[in-house]
Amino acid sequence: MLIRPATLADAPAVAGIYAHHVLHGTASFEEVPPTPAEMARRMAAVLDAGLPWLLAEEGGHALGYAYAGQLNPRSGYRHACEDSIYIRHDRAGQGVGTALLAPLMAACAARGFVRMFAIIGDGDNAGSIALHAKAGFGHAGTLRAAGFKFGRWLDVVQMQATLAHRPDLPPLPE
Repeated sequence: MLIRPATLADAPAVAGIYAHHVLHGTASFEEVPPTPAEMARRMAAVLDAGLPWLLAEEGGHALGYAYAGQLNPRSGYRHACEDSIYIRHDRAGQGVGTALLAPLMAACAARGFVRMFAIIGDGDNAGSIALHAKAGFGHAGTLRAAGFKFGRWLDVVQMQATLAHRPDLPPLPE
C-alpha cells in the first residue's frame, strides 16, 4: 500500500469513496454525495491552505483518504486541527485508516498544529473510534442527537490527541 499526497486528479476516486459513505453510512451527515467537481473544490481549499490531504492506493486504485483542516476558521483555533478519514467500503478494517492517520498526524505536527480533534459521526462508529484510540486519541465528549439521518438521531463523538509540545507556547493543560 502506498500513502501519498493527493492531487486534484484524485478527486473522482475520492468522490467515489465518499459517496458510498454518504449514501449508505452515518460517518458523514451529508445526504447527497458531492460531485467530483465539488470534491475537487474541497480538496483545492485544503491543499491551497497548505494542509495535508493523503491518499492510500494499491495497484493504482484508491483505498482511502485522509485530510486535515483547522478545527475552526477563527484565529484562536490556529493550533488545533480536525482530521477526516474515509476508507473504501470493501477495505474497512484492513489497516488503511491506520496507514493514513499516522502520517497525517505527523504532517499536522510539522505544520505547527498542537492538537488534533476527531469529530466522529455516529456514536456507534466503532471502527473510527477504535482507530483514533489506537493512535492515542482520548474521548473529549459526546454531542447527543446532533445529527439526523436515515430516520434516526445520531450522536457525535469527539476525540483529541496532542500532536506536539511547542516551546513557543505555554504547556497544555492535562
